[in-house]
Amino acid sequence: MTPALELHDVAMRRGDAMLWSGLDVTVQAGEFVAVLGPNGVGKSTLVRAILGQLPLAAGQLRVLGKVPPSANEQIGYLPQRRSFDPGLRIRGLDIVRLGLEGSRWGFPLPWRRNFSARARAAEERVREVVELVDATAYAHRPVGQLSGGEQQRLLIAQALVSRPRLLLLDEPLDSLDLPNQASVAALISRVCHADDVAVVMVAHDVNPILSYLDQVIYLARQGAAAGSALEVITSVTLSRLYGTPIEVLHTSDGRLVVVGEPEPPHHHSNRHQH
Repeated sequence: MTPALELHDVAMRRGDAMLWSGLDVTVQAGEFVAVLGPNGVGKSTLVRAILGQLPLAAGQLRVLGKVPPSANEQIGYLPQRRSFDPGLRIRGLDIVRLGLEGSRWGFPLPWRRNFSARARAAEERVREVVELVDATAYAHRPVGQLSGGEQQRLLIAQALVSRPRLLLLDEPLDSLDLPNQASVAALISRVCHADDVAVVMVAHDVNPILSYLDQVIYLARQGAAAGSALEVITSVTLSRLYGTPIEVLHTSDGRLVVVGEPEPPHHHSNRHQH
């Protein structure tokens, strides 16, 4: 099968500054991959390059065998999370449906919708994916009244509803409490392996998803590294990437703690602004 992603010696710039370089990784269908690194290093920049929104500074990138953005119709994308206004009355089901109909103009006529085979198939797909993410119990409620975890499940359903072969998630666990982080991480892993969808997920903390990962991409100022979590998140590898001594500790409950990580540059401190 054609790999979901192929990156060979890829480098990215922001203006005149090199963000990172030397990234080599291949992601196959059904693999769950985390993109890690300090704030401001360019994790979201990698996602934008995969979508064809930013050019590479060097190297080659193929998405489902094609040059970006040629394969975007086969990509499900969930950008960095924004909270819904509590007064927003649109239903969760309608949020999911936007993944199929969001690029169309106008509203379907009710009497035509009931008789359209295409519309019936779309309704069935929305129902199916809402059930897949375990959101059936609250999908008919206004999205502004739902919890952060419930909203995130519906947004994941929106990204999945078009049956993508590659799912790009930009910090989907950010701002969620620990129980919701655990449940959403388990959901993403289940979808990844059950539907053979490749998942590339930007993460601020690897621990909630550590047990589910097939590969890790770690980006830092001194370069990039890819491989299994045990190969990449090590004192030797991170010390090389940061250009300073780093120690990786393993806690008794299986969590990883990185000691000595430099502070991110001040002008990148707010990672939710573009």
